[in-house]
Amino acid sequence: MEAVVRRPDPRFWAGRRVLLTGHTGFKGAWAARMLAALGADVTGFALPPAAGPAAFGALNVAQDLARDLRGDLRDAGAVRQAVAGAEVVLHLAAQAIVSTGYRDPQGTWDSNVTGTLHLLQALRGSGATAAVIVTSDKVYRNDGSRAFVETDALGGDDPYSASKSACEILVSSHRASFADLPALATARAGNVIGGGDFGPDRLIPDLVRAQQAGKALRLRNPDATRPFQHVLDVVAGYLLLAETLATGDALPAVNLGPAEAELPVRDLLAGWQAATGRPLDWRLSDAPPMPEKSRLALDSGLARHCLNWAPRLGTAQALTETARWYDAWARDTDMAAHSDQAIRRYLEI
Repeated sequence: MEAVVRRPDPRFWAGRRVLLTGHTGFKGAWAARMLAALGADVTGFALPPAAGPAAFGALNVAQDLARDLRGDLRDAGAVRQAVAGAEVVLHLAAQAIVSTGYRDPQGTWDSNVTGTLHLLQALRGSGATAAVIVTSDKVYRNDGSRAFVETDALGGDDPYSASKSACEILVSSHRASFADLPALATARAGNVIGGGDFGPDRLIPDLVRAQQAGKALRLRNPDATRPFQHVLDVVAGYLLLAETLATGDALPAVNLGPAEAELPVRDLLAGWQAATGRPLDWRLSDAPPMPEKSRLALDSGLARHCLNWAPRLGTAQALTETARWYDAWARDTDMAAHSDQAIRRYLEI
């Protein structure tokens, strides 16, 4: 699906000093590779990658970093040192797993809220021009009635969602209170899919693991609907938002959702089966259900209007690209080269 209006601009990013937090995670790894393709000078700040397969290693992110810093957002001094000298900050680091939030609510709030507070304080007077704070599509008070717009009420019933909603309030209050901050905006993306995601309790990684093990995928709620979209579209949206902020346009919060309507989980799996041509076996999980909303949808009209952003990859193509990535990875392909080709095709550079 070709709907792109604007792509990240190499003229803006070439030589630009960028602090990317969370570069050892799934979206962070893709962001690092896209920034490298655009010629940015990238410092990464994050915890070490999780044990086992990870996007950071598979995409060989370390080769293109100016600095690869390992640190904890809860360490204010380490965050301050990482921010020093950055012109643009992309804050992706977070405790991003909903189920982990139930198991470790304090750690989730400490990482997501206190960590973001440390970053915002470090940005004061730093000389940076723009900072994008990544939150979540789950920041809204979700009654399941409609696709959310940026002015809808914030909420969040589970620890992860509530912590990200609190980040929204934190960023808004800092923007209103402190004139020595760079231009700030939050980015609220939908459910992101793409190669290199190996996170626990996430649909595509769970599916890949189940198929590799020859087992049936266990689903909590096959009828839940989510705004699934490809990681390249989301990362491009983050970069376009940063470009827009750096040029002086105020845009406090932006939704980044798919080109098509949200999909039930069972329909996404049918799309995966069509993309791969292989049968897919799934069963209802017999584990106690985790409280979660049955519908989540985003209205991305503001991003289309103000950023001139539009997703390039429809659902079918996003699933095909994702399935190809995991197939190549299973064959021990050079995934850094594979992913770079996908990025360059996407950026048309």
